[in-house]
Amino acid sequence: MGNWYEYDFSGRRILLVEDHPINACVAQRMLEKVGFQVVVAPDGQMGVEQYWKSDSGYFDAILMDINMPVMDGLTAAKKIRSLDTEEAATVPIIAMTTNGYEEDKLRSMQAGMNDHLVKPVDPDELLECLARYLRNGQVL
Repeated sequence: MGNWYEYDFSGRRILLVEDHPINACVAQRMLEKVGFQVVVAPDGQMGVEQYWKSDSGYFDAILMDINMPVMDGLTAAKKIRSLDTEEAATVPIIAMTTNGYEEDKLRSMQAGMNDHLVKPVDPDELLECLARYLRNGQVL
């Protein structure tokens, strides 16, 4: 599609669930450069809590690490999908993980994820993925 700086997600909010501080910082900076407001949660349990306590429709998407302490990303995605809100069933949840085998992708989809990206995630690949789910994130 284009370079990462050509994307515009202004006014969109994303929940970044990532336990590794450096990965979270790098992802947050990149997402903010393309207009996202980013809320970071350090594990799956905190991610579910952040999502649950937010206003209806607050988050436009969720980026979910899979391997985290306290609660892994697969469990967190299942919990979000089971919440009793319309948005919980439809908010795009994108897995970001070092596990790239077909069975890993299948587990992500079975947990309710919409997509599965392998780390290190290419910025263009991530933004193209988000643009597929968030139509106004088109290349300028």
